[in-house]
Amino acid sequence: MTTLTEADALDGLRDALGLLKDREQVAQRLLDSSAKHSFDPDKELDWDAPFEEGKWFWPPELVSLYDTPLWKRMGEEQRILLSQHEAAALASLGIWFEIILMQLLVRHIYDKAATSAHVRYALTEIEDECRHSKMFARLISHGDTPWYPVSRAHQQLGRLFKTISTTPGSFTATLLGEEVLDWMQRLTFPDERVQTLVRGVTRIHVVEEARHVRYAREELRRQMVTAPKWSREFTRVTSGEFARVFSVAFVNPDVYTNVGLDKREALAQVRASGHRREVMQNGSRRLTDFLDDIGVLRGVGRRLWKSSGLLA
Repeated sequence: MTTLTEADALDGLRDALGLLKDREQVAQRLLDSSAKHSFDPDKELDWDAPFEEGKWFWPPELVSLYDTPLWKRMGEEQRILLSQHEAAALASLGIWFEIILMQLLVRHIYDKAATSAHVRYALTEIEDECRHSKMFARLISHGDTPWYPVSRAHQQLGRLFKTISTTPGSFTATLLGEEVLDWMQRLTFPDERVQTLVRGVTRIHVVEEARHVRYAREELRRQMVTAPKWSREFTRVTSGEFARVFSVAFVNPDVYTNVGLDKREALAQVRASGHRREVMQNGSRRLTDFLDDIGVLRGVGRRLWKSSGLLA
């Protein structure tokens, strides 16, 4: 049975999922878990081992062009090369997103008691994200792929978002960036068709991100109950717009050029791909069900989420 603080009990903090858990108890459990299950990628992974001949860098079913006419014309070697470039592009996207997330977390705790477990866990998560960003950068450097930055327009939108975002908007965006990729990585790390190093990177990320998701979900539930109405409405719209940006940024079009494909043809086939649409919606479903339950997917925001392709 969940124990609430007296203040929470008096406030009757409850949403469609039930009573909210005590913020300090949640944070302390996450701190305890972090002490037991945190990793140093520089020591945990064999960075000196070469990539293995004939192995994928991302499960083929998760590669953007999978099952398209263009995919069926490609040879196995070119398909594997595309998986390597898409893995590098996703790692690059992850770095961009985690840098935004770290800034949002620092803003969140700026005026909160530094001695609280809630703040200490936020600082612990920032440590995790620093290691993850360095791990992704090292993975990119380990191969023959470039770093794939997001477009200049998305860079500027990210800068605007992290400046104007409300607290519930920040945690909604956090979950969007974490949960879709987490779904894909949970399919990747046990897949023996995939490079050992990539599997190791995704395993570390999945274990540590599970805590980040729990922290963000619990705080977002609290924020959607306690935030003023204007903030909740603003969150619905900004999260829908961020979903649209995220869905576009998820595939960097330069990967197609760099593996010898026509960029326009490839993008057109990805947009028309029923398999790709199903992958992205499956990856988002656990999150969108949660956001729907707590009142984020309403009005204009819901329509923006639908136009992103992440919500059926």
